[in-house]
Amino acid sequence: MRRVILAASLLAACSALPAHAETLNNDKVVQLLGFGLGDEAVIAKIKASDADYDVSTDALIALKKSGVSSPVIAAMIDASSRKATKQNAILSVDSPDPSVPHASGIYLLASWLPEPKMVPINATTSTQTKTGGFLGYALTGGIASMSFKSVVPGASARTTSDISRPTFYFYFDRAREGGNSAVWNAGSVNSPAEFSLVKFDVKKGHREAKVGKFNIGGAKAGVMDKDRIPFTATEISPGVFEVRPDQSLVGGEYGFLVQTSTGGGPGMAGSGAMAAKIFDFSIPLPPAPKKK
Repeated sequence: MRRVILAASLLAACSALPAHAETLNNDKVVQLLGFGLGDEAVIAKIKASDADYDVSTDALIALKKSGVSSPVIAAMIDASSRKATKQNAILSVDSPDPSVPHASGIYLLASWLPEPKMVPINATTSTQTKTGGFLGYALTGGIASMSFKSVVPGASARTTSDISRPTFYFYFDRAREGGNSAVWNAGSVNSPAEFSLVKFDVKKGHREAKVGKFNIGGAKAGVMDKDRIPFTATEISPGVFEVRPDQSLVGGEYGFLVQTSTGGGPGMAGSGAMAAKIFDFSIPLPPAPKKK
């Protein structure tokens, strides 16, 4: 009799345990509605299940064409938003494992430390543009080029790499259409291919890099090919790229630059500004040889 009572108690306890929540996606929602479940039942199921919905513009249009009502679509969007918020709450700050979720941005892998970690590179916005070669441009009637240079305040970056060929990780938040504008602030930036790796010329109290030129033949905005430092970017997971310079970098000031807008008229000199987002870092100069 005791065994029967014990078995019944165990069965009741197991029945009381919550079942693993099922994961719903767009196809399953369409399927549930296709079987005749009303909106209220499907919305209740959405709230009780894990979310794996595609809520991009094209996907929402496809759902509407499939007969999914606006309240159901709104519930799917809300579930996706809550999932993204929960994931963002557990993003790592400095884990050296690139497979661990990180907030959008560029990170330097500090592999030389006793305990390696990711170091986020804070972006610097450059809205000041200098011109160079104006005298030659004027004297040659525009045959010689006049250059435009993006100016970054400060003589050195806050982030330093102790090795000459560092590894970087670019994280793009593709869950939000257009990426995380709070980080990139450059429209729909979603690939390292949209960046240029440049070496800055260090001046008194600031750094500068060429970002355009103008002569009688026309204007060209952006970093010139000869001024770009080649790098290789490998997508290791959706929206996550491992980036390494193709060769060792000599000591100096560097940065990943992405153009955010260009201003001005035909000569780009109308507004005098070419905004850029710059993720800057330093490579230490070799020690000076000791005097004998």
